[in-house]
Amino acid sequence: MTRLEPAELELWYAWKRASEAVRSAVADDIVKATGLSDPDFGILTRVVELGDGRLRQSELAASMGWHRSRLSHQLTRMCERGLVERREASGGVDVLVTARGRELADAARPVHADAVRAHLLSAIAPAQRPSFLAVLEALGRR
Repeated sequence: MTRLEPAELELWYAWKRASEAVRSAVADDIVKATGLSDPDFGILTRVVELGDGRLRQSELAASMGWHRSRLSHQLTRMCERGLVERREASGGVDVLVTARGRELADAARPVHADAVRAHLLSAIAPAQRPSFLAVLEALGRR
């Protein structure tokens, strides 16, 4: 097996540092402002956006790219905190956002937008954004 060349390693490590730093900074801003963890925010926003407040647990798992058991454990914690409810439905389980969950998701939205602008977009010149987006989309399609 061949090893990565120094320039390839440099790119790999830069990618890891940058992606981890941006995601962590955005998540930190949201948790400081609302108490919602990154998984909490991801679940709440998907249920609201994709299902208008109610979404099949299996669809939610697929939208997040999570194994069903990971989602189930996270939902249990969120149910205990009054953010979501689970209800049996024909052939599955629906996840419903509670009033408290919707309130916190709504409060987190502008924090998320400001954090993405501050921690990601501010570092990318407007003229570079189309190229950056093209690279990210190509990576996402692999």
